[in-house]
Amino acid sequence: MKGNNEKALQMLKAEVAECLTQNILPFWLDRMQDHKRGGWYGRMTGHYEIVPVAPRGAVLSGRLLWAFSAAYRVLGGKGYLEAATRTKDYILSYFLDREYGGVYWSVTADGRPMDTKKQFYAIGFIIYGFAEYARATGDAAALETALQLYDVIELHAWDVKNGGYIEACTRDWRPIADMRLSAKDENYPKSQNTHLHIIEPYTNLLRALREAGVECSRVTESCRRLIDIFTDKILDPETYHLDLFFDMDWRRMSTAESYGHDIECSWLLHEAALVLGDEDLLYNKVEPIVREVARASEKGLQADGSMIHDSGDADREWWVQAEAVVGFLNIYLHFGDDAALDKALGVWRYIKDHLIDREHGEWYWSVRSDGTINLDDDHAGFWKCPYHNSRMCLEILSSNIKPFVIRQ
Repeated sequence: MKGNNEKALQMLKAEVAECLTQNILPFWLDRMQDHKRGGWYGRMTGHYEIVPVAPRGAVLSGRLLWAFSAAYRVLGGKGYLEAATRTKDYILSYFLDREYGGVYWSVTADGRPMDTKKQFYAIGFIIYGFAEYARATGDAAALETALQLYDVIELHAWDVKNGGYIEACTRDWRPIADMRLSAKDENYPKSQNTHLHIIEPYTNLLRALREAGVECSRVTESCRRLIDIFTDKILDPETYHLDLFFDMDWRRMSTAESYGHDIECSWLLHEAALVLGDEDLLYNKVEPIVREVARASEKGLQADGSMIHDSGDADREWWVQAEAVVGFLNIYLHFGDDAALDKALGVWRYIKDHLIDREHGEWYWSVRSDGTINLDDDHAGFWKCPYHNSRMCLEILSSNIKPFVIRQ
């Protein structure tokens, strides 16, 4: 079994390397760069039509900065570095709010502020990208920008009374009536999703600070208390699913289950604890929960190897499949769980067979429950970018082939 697993993982690495370098990243480099106005086009429809006037989102830009910075750090390559640097410079020129701080939610195609609200989820992704650029290049100014935006979140989003981070503010940091991240979300002041994508950039910022030899005690403490929020507030201790929406007092406002977020959270929470390096926190508090959250997410696994997002959505969305591969592989690599490896490989087979767009590049948004390809949603755009899928590839390429820690 051990030899077969190692062979399967070697093959997986080779396949995701090809997917990343021959399918995902070339699509963005060749088709989505706006060489006239700078940055990246804001949208390509599901029918492969570029929409030049589409607004550019902070989330898309931060994720692109992260993806090409990480690709350069892991793989090298002048083209990846150039793309990362162009993205960094575009964000600095157009997204940073020089008057009030933070970043705009969106700008127009020619770079003018469009939606100027301050969504802390988006600021988190800009931190994620700048921290990764600093890791990849040693750029001290990029690291300082990430730290400044960290301070913005801590100043304006942290709930001093109840703990946790609120969703959004107006441009000048006043309360905002509609705090939703998207039209699909519910309008409550706190969410699992935003906390997940704050602990993610904070963990990366902590890595970058340590690698640069910069004092990082406050970021360390923020990561520690975010872990406590997940384990003590967001996690349902009976089901091990992560609840989605909360009021200011942390009352649960939704009973919905998101299997995609469950499996993503299982490995991101584990990553944060591993980076912190506190063995008591890691072994006694986080790792037992990590395994249970991953098991809870299996409710979304389907007979064809794929994972659905939630009980009300049978589409096989691209991001859910990517996170499932990483999440189950994480369980195998850290705990020697052969069944988890089988699940990761099963989802990857589904991706290869159904989601990779081998003609045009990138992945389809989703495959419908009836097996047809979803061409109604974007092929690239505000939410569809090389983040979940490129991160899946890079996590696999950066991982140890053999399980490096086996704990029962």
